[in-house]
Amino acid sequence: MGRLAVFALLLLLLTGAAPADRVIGRVKIASGQANILRAGVPMPAKPGATLKSGDILNTGRDGRIGVTFVDNSRFAAGPNSRIDLARFEFDPRTHDGEFLTKVDRGSLAVISGQIAKRRRDAMRVRTPTALLGVRGTRFVVTVE
Repeated sequence: MGRLAVFALLLLLLTGAAPADRVIGRVKIASGQANILRAGVPMPAKPGATLKSGDILNTGRDGRIGVTFVDNSRFAAGPNSRIDLARFEFDPRTHDGEFLTKVDRGSLAVISGQIAKRRRDAMRVRTPTALLGVRGTRFVVTVE
């Protein structure tokens, strides 16, 4: 095996899971029709369920999901929502990271965490008609 291949293998083993496999948050509350779509497979959104970058939060007519992320950001998805956790990267040592969320429909209340506090352009919310750069700490997005 070449030196480069050995180095790459060691680097992978030492850094742990790939970013897509890291837990980025947990469901704190869920009610009604609420699920998490991971790699096209739905699973129930229930308290304690882990979230990963790329997961999609879905709620039905009576559904709600409350989430806390590892940077202490908090989300509350209202009824009839589809929220794509498109990209989440966070370094707990430096508090640096990036957070991109896509709100396809429904409502999302947000309290931003360490990522937004560290760098003004690090947290963004995309809707079908706009891209919001998060500057404050609390806001609500509604897409009809």
